[in-house]
Amino acid sequence: MRPLHAAPKTIVMTQIEMPLNLGKFDKSSPDLQILNEAIACREAAAVFVEQEKWLDAMERTVTALRAMRDFSDFDNVEFRALLVSLIFDLAEIHFALKDYKQSEKELETLFKVLDNLVKLDEDRFGKFHILAMELSTRILRSRKKALDLLVKQQMNAGALYEKVNSGVAAATDKLVDTLRNVGELLASTGDIRGALKFYAEAVKYSKKRTGRVTRKEVKMTIEMAEVMMRVKTMRPRALRLLEAILPHAISLEIVELEEEIIALKNVLEKEQENEGTWKQFVKKLTIAAKSKFKKTPAQEETPEESDIQETEENQETKEENVDDTEH
Repeated sequence: MRPLHAAPKTIVMTQIEMPLNLGKFDKSSPDLQILNEAIACREAAAVFVEQEKWLDAMERTVTALRAMRDFSDFDNVEFRALLVSLIFDLAEIHFALKDYKQSEKELETLFKVLDNLVKLDEDRFGKFHILAMELSTRILRSRKKALDLLVKQQMNAGALYEKVNSGVAAATDKLVDTLRNVGELLASTGDIRGALKFYAEAVKYSKKRTGRVTRKEVKMTIEMAEVMMRVKTMRPRALRLLEAILPHAISLEIVELEEEIIALKNVLEKEQENEGTWKQFVKKLTIAAKSKFKKTPAQEETPEESDIQETEENQETKEENVDDTEH
């Protein structure tokens, strides 16, 4: 969305440096290869974050999370430490994109994993719990600010509607921008359908003013597709919208908009390919966490018992809905 690419100049995102002890793994271990692959993806994402290329950063982070699914032991502390780092990155990226609702969902998943790590080693992991709480506070403050701005923008829209209907041509551009701002603010508060309604109005009035499809209409349509992508059931519609607007971007010879459309299409198409397996990931983590940390010291299992239980848990049906995390 427009401010999501222009406004992030004021956003400062720094990846948390979670301490990892990879020396315990055999150099030829498949698990070590998985962790190194995820770390490499995270490093690539960091470069995109510095360039404020949020979609590219998100794609690399999701790729890292996909690689983590093949790790052999979800109870492994180093696996969980890296997982926390990646989920925190994803929450920060969605915060930068002003998708506060999705950022909150990722924080919920993060706390499930991180709380257990803090119980295991507070000295090592305690400070990261504080960082997660700080992000949660930032989300709440941003939500409040968005709601305050929303009231003002809606009042502005009402006044501008009257001017446009009265024949004041100069008011049309201001109305389009205001409707667009209201759409963005509604999306940031989680009102997706309301946001799409205002975006559609903005596109309608903008096309009415120009009589053709310009850069502005293409950009607002891309923003609409980005908002739709936040709701699973709307993602096929988002893909169709991107496919419909791409020829207009090509005819206008606006390379950056072409690239943005293609990047979003790739995200949606990859998601469809991974729909079946991704749902299994966090459920397995949650099952493992519950079994591991509900025990009192007197109930601790022997290694053999733990291995048996882990095998049984790995065979359970896993349906955690984390596809919203994997955009």
